[in-house]
Amino acid sequence: MRHEDVRANGVRLHVARAGEGPPLVLLHGWPEFWLTWEPVMARLSQKFSLIAPDLRGFGASEKPDPGPSDRAGPEVHAADILGVLDALGIERAGIVGHDVGAYVGQVLGRMAPERLTGLFFFDCPYPGIGPRLAQPEMLAEIWYQSFHLQPFAAKVVGATRESCRAYIGHFLKHWAGGNPHAFDDVLEAFTDNFMTPGNLQGGFNWYLSQQAGRLAMLKGEAHDLPPITVPTGIRWGTQDPLFPYAWTDRLGETFSNLDLAPFEGTGHFPHRERPDAAARAIAEFFGRITG
Repeated sequence: MRHEDVRANGVRLHVARAGEGPPLVLLHGWPEFWLTWEPVMARLSQKFSLIAPDLRGFGASEKPDPGPSDRAGPEVHAADILGVLDALGIERAGIVGHDVGAYVGQVLGRMAPERLTGLFFFDCPYPGIGPRLAQPEMLAEIWYQSFHLQPFAAKVVGATRESCRAYIGHFLKHWAGGNPHAFDDVLEAFTDNFMTPGNLQGGFNWYLSQQAGRLAMLKGEAHDLPPITVPTGIRWGTQDPLFPYAWTDRLGETFSNLDLAPFEGTGHFPHRERPDAAARAIAEFFGRITG
């Protein structure tokens, strides 16, 4: 694994790189950073050039807004990723995204489709989920999204190493419906990451930046957007407690060139819960669309 800093869109982004071949950019979610992709990267490095950035505010990347900020939405991250491609001299790349990374990938699919060979997402949040996210049975799952808006949230979670480990560890275990031990071997590394000054708030700023759009979606008032025409593969865990597989029913409204399949035996983190199968699905999709 190679690590470097890249200046992109006015910020310094940490990037982990491995392998040789057609480029794939791997975009993490919350509560994650580049390390979430390590098992998949190890399995794909013989076929692809893999680029796993820490999004701004996360990991070892710069935190341009150290306090609460609403300037870390998907459009900002998408511009950062285009800056990374420019800095690395990459004309076109495939995007692999999860959670937050899937939001960013959708913006890239509309903003710069000519820069993309394809999009591939695990458990992809998208506008078609709509008000279902706030159904009564989901309230026990989405409470954290409102908590992260509070100005004291980072201070509370980061009060001690134990509180940080308990908070981050809860989501890594609870959401990994197919393998609750998927992150056990890196839990201390994840705790180290989020105890780094600025990283908790950096991640929470995503939720501050998304709040208006989230409320519009919950009210069924999200703006209609043109379908993304870039070839898109989506594999969705059948045991995801946060995004049930039934919510895939409207994906065709967002992606006009869609390859959807259930990812059996996994929850919210297929890339960690079943890395062999996840790497195989990524390789097969990009191998098929690029010939």
